[in-house]
Amino acid sequence: MSYPPDPNNPYGQPQAPGYGYPQQAPPAAGYGYPQAAPGYGFAPAVPQTMPGLVTTARVMLFIVGGVQTLLAIIYVVIAAAAKDATNTLSRSTSDDNPFTTMGNAAAGVVLVFGVLFALFAALSITLGAKFGKGGPAVRITTIVYGSLGALMGLLILLGAVSGGTAVGLIIALMWLAISIIWITAMCTRDGVAWFNRPRY
Repeated sequence: MSYPPDPNNPYGQPQAPGYGYPQQAPPAAGYGYPQAAPGYGFAPAVPQTMPGLVTTARVMLFIVGGVQTLLAIIYVVIAAAAKDATNTLSRSTSDDNPFTTMGNAAAGVVLVFGVLFALFAALSITLGAKFGKGGPAVRITTIVYGSLGALMGLLILLGAVSGGTAVGLIIALMWLAISIIWITAMCTRDGVAWFNRPRY
């Protein structure tokens, strides 16, 4: 007398597929089941929103750009006024008046400062605008810009300490703090991950 094979007997013959209990297919990944991350461990987290320190650096870039734009306008207006005053003086006196030469030179220097402030304002605003979709080049440019700003802040600080001006000291400390925030925001792990994230 033969008995049907016991499915729970470890010493019995293996059953062919389709005989007895149906085989269960493994669950499909992606629909109700989490997909395993490739490689060892989990994939690094991609930031979905801009980190807080990066947002602070971006706001400061916009503020500094606005102040630089205002300074550029002031310097250009001063240069134009100085040039106009020099032309008026030259018409009323002789052409070889030393004040006329000094006035033209001063107007030229002030105009150069105005143009420099306008260029830095354009750079600050452009960098701030690129924080949303920019990549590693924006991060590196911001680091370089912050480093140059920190160097400028140190020079202003040395001049303020030697000259004893309180306004220069305050400006130098503020500029140093802003530059350090720019550099720190770009060098933290969250900042690096934000600018290295995949963009589609």
